[in-house]
Amino acid sequence: MTVTAPPTTSPTTARASGFGLAVTAVVVMMVCASAPSPFYPVLQQQIGFSATTMTAIFAVYAVTLLLTLLVAGSLSDHVGRRPVISAGFIVLAGSMLAFWHADSVAVLIGARFVQGVAAGLLMSSLSAAVVDSEPASRPGSAATLNSVSPLGGLALGAIVAGALLDGTSSATAIVFGTLTALSVIVAGAIWLVPETSPRREGLLHSLIPRAGLPPAARVPFLRSAPALFAGWATGGLYLSLGAPLAGRELGAERHVEQGLVVAVLTGVGALTCYLARRRTPRELTIGGTTALATGTALTLVALAAGSYWGFIAAAVVAGVGFGASFMGIMRSITPLAAPHERGELFAAVFVVSYLAFGIPAVVAGIASSHIGLAETTYVYGGAVVVLSATAAVLRRFTTRD
Repeated sequence: MTVTAPPTTSPTTARASGFGLAVTAVVVMMVCASAPSPFYPVLQQQIGFSATTMTAIFAVYAVTLLLTLLVAGSLSDHVGRRPVISAGFIVLAGSMLAFWHADSVAVLIGARFVQGVAAGLLMSSLSAAVVDSEPASRPGSAATLNSVSPLGGLALGAIVAGALLDGTSSATAIVFGTLTALSVIVAGAIWLVPETSPRREGLLHSLIPRAGLPPAARVPFLRSAPALFAGWATGGLYLSLGAPLAGRELGAERHVEQGLVVAVLTGVGALTCYLARRRTPRELTIGGTTALATGTALTLVALAAGSYWGFIAAAVVAGVGFGASFMGIMRSITPLAAPHERGELFAAVFVVSYLAFGIPAVVAGIASSHIGLAETTYVYGGAVVVLSATAAVLRRFTTRD
């Protein structure tokens, strides 16, 4: 009697499953990145720490993330995507568990340190995995979703966490318990999809701290880097100062109102990435940096007028710019890296992004305790306006897409 083997999953179906899981994992990672933000003012009251300590808590994450990217950004190009992604989500689960039980500044700083390591492991490896598993029937979808999913995850984490803080006394357990479980699930599920990056030599050399660029991607990356820097500097303005500004200067007392500032910026950015996916990289970058400059200027006007809803409207304009400028560079460089170069390439992208995001935000946090929150925002926002406008002008005078 002949025994018929059970049908196996087709390569196309397996590739689609891997693509879907990689995109979902990006969203989970970024929800974990933004969900703690609405809790910081609550923890500050419960634990008792200064604005300077708050800045240190932010700095620990940014510095740890950058160092991990510099050391391990191309790790998945050598050992495979699955081991790095799985390890990254196990570490991320540990950070969410620490947030859940944070009862001192030391535990909170530890949570941020561990989260920075996890994010550094995951950012380049997940972005590369999305590109690796892009369905052949949907060319260009990887670049689009590598822009949409991070911003969408940031928006989702901020608004849901803020709403739960207003609506239930168990918000800490619900948010961080759920994110701990989701991280563990993703860490296991990644082993159910095919590996997209076979092992190759050069692992020890890749661990030397550096941020490299594949030769084919260097010129497009450098051409778009000012816009990338301007976009994430704007993100740093909103993510580090947006909620405190809404609460202290604009009368937004509810956590969901404060979280809405971040959610609008990143949510509109995600929607812009999707709607503008057929535009050329040059059009996206010029339009995006122009909107960044305009939206940030309107933010300062709304702050001076004391208008919360004007502040939100300005965040809509800035969000269009944030999404479009980020999409522009992803569209420029994503097709240019060979499979074994993708981890290294995306590590370079996120090193620039988080330098732009982290350094100004840390400086602003320190300055706000000396010259005031509003005054710091005017200086920071003015610098972002100049930076964004300069990036728009520079990109306008380049003729290539």
